[in-house]
Amino acid sequence: MTALDRRPRTQADRRARTRDALLEAAARGISTHGYSALGLEQVANEAGYSRGALYHQFAGKEELALAVVRWIDETWAAEVAQPSLAEATPTDTLLTIARQHAIYCRRDVARVMNVLHVEFGGREHPVGRAVEEIVERLLVWCTDLIVAGRADGSLPAGPPPRETADVFLSVVEAVGVTVAGRTPHDVELMERAVRGVLGLPPTTSGDQEES
Repeated sequence: MTALDRRPRTQADRRARTRDALLEAAARGISTHGYSALGLEQVANEAGYSRGALYHQFAGKEELALAVVRWIDETWAAEVAQPSLAEATPTDTLLTIARQHAIYCRRDVARVMNVLHVEFGGREHPVGRAVEEIVERLLVWCTDLIVAGRADGSLPAGPPPRETADVFLSVVEAVGVTVAGRTPHDVELMERAVRGVLGLPPTTSGDQEES
């Protein structure tokens, strides 16, 4: 243990630690039961805090769920989007998004966006809108990557870019849920699936290396 580890925790540190624990517990609850069945007392108990501590951080279930959506968006950006940006070509970026998402789905909170997207589909609700905004942002990004990949020749011509991006993201989401945690084959199966959508030839190697 270092001297920094032995420092007394400040109130801000304790508050941040409580918030993170509550967000993770809520994310697991949404992943398993959905928003409608999410119980705040159960979330607090699972996180190791009182219901009062939860209400000290969040006004209610809607605010908690919105915070979970932002938290998932941030962790996905750090663990999936950021590594993808280091790739040399748009096509490699798309493939890395898919591989990293398979790895991300090994976490027990990875189904949050999928569950909320289905639960709030076609409904007017703040949580549903927050999810839709993130989905649209990802769709625009992947559309731009497909356009760029076709322009530089790393992707073959095919159906309209936005429709291709929509199917790409749908496959990434579906495969991620289906093979979640089935290491090491989750990454290989993910790449096989998205290569077909993008019009790329199948890989000739065996298991894909994790990034």
